[in-house]
Order: sequence, then structure tokens, then C-alpha cells
Amino acid sequence: MQLKELQAVKQRYGVVGNCDALNRAVEIALKVAKVDLSVLIQGENGVGKEIIPRIIHDAGSRKGKKYLALNCGAIPDGTIDSELFGHVKGAFTGSVDSREGYFSAADGGTLFLDEVGELPLQTQVRLLRVLETGEYIPVGSSEVKRTNVRIIAATNVDMARAIAEGRFREDLYYRLAAISISMPPLRERGSDIDILFRKFALEMSERYGIPPVRLNEAAKQLLLSYSWPGNVRQLKNVAESMSVTVDEREITPDILARFIPTDTSHTQMVVGTPLHPPVVTNGETYNADRELIFQMISKLSHEVEKLRTEVVQLKQQRHHAPTSDPTTPAFLSYHASDSAAMPLDEAEEIIDDFHGTAVDDLRTKDDVEKELIRKALLRHNGHRKQAAEQIGISERTLYRKIKEYGLDDL
Repeated sequence: MQLKELQAVKQRYGVVGNCDALNRAVEIALKVAKVDLSVLIQGENGVGKEIIPRIIHDAGSRKGKKYLALNCGAIPDGTIDSELFGHVKGAFTGSVDSREGYFSAADGGTLFLDEVGELPLQTQVRLLRVLETGEYIPVGSSEVKRTNVRIIAATNVDMARAIAEGRFREDLYYRLAAISISMPPLRERGSDIDILFRKFALEMSERYGIPPVRLNEAAKQLLLSYSWPGNVRQLKNVAESMSVTVDEREITPDILARFIPTDTSHTQMVVGTPLHPPVVTNGETYNADRELIFQMISKLSHEVEKLRTEVVQLKQQRHHAPTSDPTTPAFLSYHASDSAAMPLDEAEEIIDDFHGTAVDDLRTKDDVEKELIRKALLRHNGHRKQAAEQIGISERTLYRKIKEYGLDDL
């Protein structure tokens, strides 16, 4: 593809940057647009995955048809099937009328399923049938309906691990990933970081009639060396906040450091609840550190409980199958000269000791989760999407936890 053509497409969709990985993603999107195959876009939160489906739809044969987008992680488990496949009157409590779902509404066009890795297993089975046969059954109905929809999905989940852990169907993954596109994290885009910062600063200047902030050379180097766990979304927030709250227009490293965490860890493709270091300003460090500890304890408790379950399962398996299990968690085996596995009773003892001293003596998992969610909701004035992003969970999971812990009044 000619560079001029590629730049024209990027300009049309507001894609800023020139790194090879980004250009490759846009180029693949344009190539697969003419071929009616499912596409899976993978990348961390905040990298701009939602741009690719729009490019594919507009450049393909369905461009005159509907384009619908659905965030699968923002819909509670109990209603996701109804949203996708529709329902008939009386299918469940409160269904006073029949309603068509996204597959019906997008017939002939394109359906973008964001955060597809958050779909419940039951819904995954239904989705697989649509991809294989083009058929689906609305909730509460016995009538089979057909749809002609191109599916484009996106996820920030490590799909290989999700499949290994039984959280995502392998057959569905291969159906969705007929074509796979990877979006690079911001930390791997080099000088694009500075280009994006200047773009966001200039937009704030033009929108509000204020002089644009500019980085001096030292601040620029700090900007480029930071890991940007929140990717482009975080960079935009920093540029906008700095434009409004800082009196100086020339930004030094000291000023920039107030808007980014000192911790340079980054967010990888997530498999559970990721930890997002909070952006802190002067006077908020204590509360931010405290909330980060709550997140760490919650994640730690979750992992310990998961390992405890795996040990029980492996113990049961060994009663029936004396041979070694290749799926044994890495920490439950050691590679000595005879490649012997650690005895399960010893592993159980380690987990019990660790769980008792590291988690139970602090607070229960439910207490930690409830406190973390309560504080996130209070900080964001009850705005659930922002609270979910701070904690690092989906809106659907947050909705379920709010109900579970009786936090509806926040």
C-alpha cells in the first residue's frame, strides 16, 4: 500500500503517529475490509482499538449498511443475551414487550463487540452458533432467526490464558480470530508519544482560547521514558489536565512529574483484575497509596483462592490418573534432576499458610473489595464507568459487585 494512501486514511480517522506497528494495523484493516471474515483486535485498554472496526466497515462492501458497537463488559450477565439476540414478550420479569437485539438491528451491516473476552460462557455458545450458521434464537422464543452480520471483536484479555483457564471457548476464539490485528501499546510507539501530547495540548488551546503548554527537552525525555499504563487515554488526560491547571506554559520535568505516577509499571493484557497505579497530585498520595494497597490485597486473595481450587482439582485428578498433569500450575512443581512434582499436600500447606498470614490477618476478601468499590464510587461521585476504570474491572463486574455489597445508594 502506498504511504500517501495510508496517511490519508489515518488523517480521516484521526489516527496520529507513524510507528511501524500502528501503520501495520491500519494497513491490515484496509486489506481485510474487502474480505467478509471475522476480525479480532487485541491490545491493552486505551490504545484505540475502536478505530479499526470503523475503518474496516467504511472500506468494505457493507459501508452503506448499519454499523453498531456494543461494549460487552458494560452489560450485566443477566441481560447480555437479550441485548445481543433480542427477547420476546414475557421472556423474563419486566419484559412487557418484544425487543430486537443487536444481531437483528445490524442485519446486513457490521457489529463491533468490544471487550468480547468478558462474555459469559453461556453467551459464547450462542455467539458461536451465529458465527457458524448465521442463526440465533431470541430469549424466550423457539423461533430460529437468521442474520447476515459481519463480526468484529476486540479484547484486552490474554486469550491464550483465558482459554487454558476455561474462561473462553477455544472454538469461538478461532472463529473470531479469522483475522487478528494487534494494536501496539503507547510505550512502544516512540516519538508518537510526543506527537500525541502536542496534538492534545493544541486541541485544548484552540477549544478554550488558552496558550498551549509546551514541554522543554528534559520534560520531553521524561514523557518518552514513562510506561503509560493507561496508554493514549491516559496521555490525553494528562495533557488536558495540565493545560487547565498549570499556570506555566513551558513544562519542566518537575511539573510533568506531578501528573504521572512515579511507578513505571505498565498494564499488560489482563487475565483477571489488573492493577492500575492511580494518578496522584500533591496532597492525595496517602489516599492513593491506601487504595492501591486495597487493590493489591484483593488481587492477592483472588489468586490464592484460585490456586487453592486448582490444588483440589489436581488432587482429585491424581486419584483417577497417576500420571503427571501438564496443566499443573508452575508454582506447584519444581524442576529437579528427576523432574519430580511437588507433593500436593505440601502445596496445600503452603497455600494455607500464605492465605492465613498474608490475607486473613489483614481483612477478608469481601471487606477489601467492598471498601475499594465504595471509595472508587465516592471519588467519582457515583460515576460507575470511571470507578470501574480506576479499579481495573469491567462495568458489568462492577455492577454485579455493587448489588452484592449493597452499594446502590452511592
